[in-house]
Amino acid sequence: MHQTYNAGLRRSLQLGASLVLAALLPLSVQAQKQYDPGATDKEIKLGNLVPYSGPASAYGTIGKAMTAYFEKVNASGGVNGRRINFITADDAYNPAKSVEQTRKLVEQDEVLAMVGSLGTSHGIAVQRYMNAKKVPQLFVATGATRFGDPKAFPWTMGWQPTYQAEGKVYALHILQNNPNAKIAVLMQNDDFGKDFHKGFMDALGDKAKTMVVSYQTYEVTDPTIDSQMVSFKASGADTFFNISTPKFAAQAIRKAAEIGWKPTHYLSSVSQSMNSVLKPAGFENAVGIITSTYLLGADDPAAKGNKDVDEYLAVMKQYYAAGDPYDTLNVIGYATAATITQMLRQAGDNLTRENVMKQAANLNFTPPMLYPGVDIKTSPTDYYPIEKKTLQRFNGKAYESFGPIFGG
Repeated sequence: MHQTYNAGLRRSLQLGASLVLAALLPLSVQAQKQYDPGATDKEIKLGNLVPYSGPASAYGTIGKAMTAYFEKVNASGGVNGRRINFITADDAYNPAKSVEQTRKLVEQDEVLAMVGSLGTSHGIAVQRYMNAKKVPQLFVATGATRFGDPKAFPWTMGWQPTYQAEGKVYALHILQNNPNAKIAVLMQNDDFGKDFHKGFMDALGDKAKTMVVSYQTYEVTDPTIDSQMVSFKASGADTFFNISTPKFAAQAIRKAAEIGWKPTHYLSSVSQSMNSVLKPAGFENAVGIITSTYLLGADDPAAKGNKDVDEYLAVMKQYYAAGDPYDTLNVIGYATAATITQMLRQAGDNLTRENVMKQAANLNFTPPMLYPGVDIKTSPTDYYPIEKKTLQRFNGKAYESFGPIFGG
């Protein structure tokens, strides 16, 4: 009787243990860490390309600001206990070098993803390769619309508002405030310029035929745009839409002052940097320039008392002391890096490329340094993270925002 009881008890205990194990097994399987190349228990390896040299080297500071943010993250324990190994390389704003460097980062360095790389033509040059390899090409630093097409390119996502949307806003502002404007358009002759130009012309509609009185392009390899500026003045244009990158934007502002041409000047937001564009052009020559932003500059009145801005200034001082915290290009780098960090936090211990892409397409948060009212939202069918902006005007010392938040 005693032996029978003990045997029954043992069977009951074994059965109970089996049931507990069976119940726990799916959880343990589910909790297992999953890694693709570039991720381990200790590290997440990310690749990035920006022009540290060449005709658009002003953008190099974006990569340095991103590095500063990741150094701050690593100093506080990393992301879910993993250090971010951010490998940022120079492609000299040359699409051929973008291809070469991207292949090296993916195939030799074996990064988990490419993040925050700059340039429209440069991103396009590697887009098919990245999608064929199924390696995330995330938060590309360009507003080209083709970086928000999940059906054609499910492994590619942009970050900032589209160039077409921004071009449309400037056109609508002109139509509302000067419907009889005579417009001169300067366009960088590449995919970046064409995207901006399309949005602008589409919004002008039939009036484009009579309103645009002069249209000139330039190549990124050109030494100057002096002849184009002289041509604009001769055309009688009283409004100037300047679709250029920093070097040429600064030249345009200075040349207009030199020849005494004083149009209402609309400047693409990629060249709104005070440090890289307005300062070399002469602040006095830039007074009245209209641009747009989705960022909160550290010197904006809306930044006063903002804890995120205070932390940004502290991070810049500690990790990138040579960088100008009031340069919007550094704000872009910082906010992009914050977006990447949020995505990695959401990915948890499932650091496969597929899950990283899944998390990028399920963002709903506000990173530091976005303008009040602007946020980041994505979905599997919406690959445009930021879709809101506000207009700004330069007063000689700083940009002042005016009008409502538009987009979204």
